[in-house]
Amino acid sequence: MNRRAQYLEALGIDTWSLRTRAAAEPAQIEPDPPPELIPTPTAQAPAAAAPSVARTMSTEGPSEPLLAMAWEPLAATVRACQLCGLQTSRTQTVFGVGNRQAELLVVGEAPGADEDQQGEPFVGRAGQLLNSMLRAGGFPRETVYIANILKCRPPNNRDPAPTEVACCLPYLKQQTALIAPRLMLAVGRIAAQNLLATETPIGKLRGAVHAFGEQRIPLIVTYHPAYLLRSPSEKRRVWTDLKFVRNELARLRQQASR
Repeated sequence: MNRRAQYLEALGIDTWSLRTRAAAEPAQIEPDPPPELIPTPTAQAPAAAAPSVARTMSTEGPSEPLLAMAWEPLAATVRACQLCGLQTSRTQTVFGVGNRQAELLVVGEAPGADEDQQGEPFVGRAGQLLNSMLRAGGFPRETVYIANILKCRPPNNRDPAPTEVACCLPYLKQQTALIAPRLMLAVGRIAAQNLLATETPIGKLRGAVHAFGEQRIPLIVTYHPAYLLRSPSEKRRVWTDLKFVRNELARLRQQASR
């Protein structure tokens, strides 16, 4: 089995489907095109109205003291946090997991029921698919760092409220500062829109390199694995995004070595 077939198998994409669509989507099956040759994706309608990022940014969460925190004090602060009220319904906080020197930081929106029980992000069905996605792109789970914008599960897995994002985002910013990744991957509409302070639909955010925070860390957007469980045909677009991530990381490494 060749390398491309291994990637597609990890994503759960049948190889016979690729042959039938080869003429229509050549860019999605050719291995490793340079980022500038990746086609601009067709805009997708958002699943639901996004929280207003302007309102999200207007509520202050923890700020200055976090900027000097190392990993363990930061984790302890998250465990004790009661800023937004979600501590009343959570089982435990979900801080993040993975390689603290990772080149790639993967960010989702919030923990779900499985994550709330186990204290680790992306461990349910969507997490298993995320692992396959990362492996397909050449980034096994243990080589990246995975976190969410919210560290506590919203009740009934509802979307994060703007005030909750405002309270929790500084924790993620400090994690990002400690990791200093070359690249970030936002998975899902809500994560992407809150990280980029935009309400642009995810379909229009894909296929480009954005920037996060004051450090202007390069950021790429893809679909959430939970969405892919409902819409398996969109895995092809994720395959394109993963190749984009791989190529951009290679470019950033080369740039850093000059």
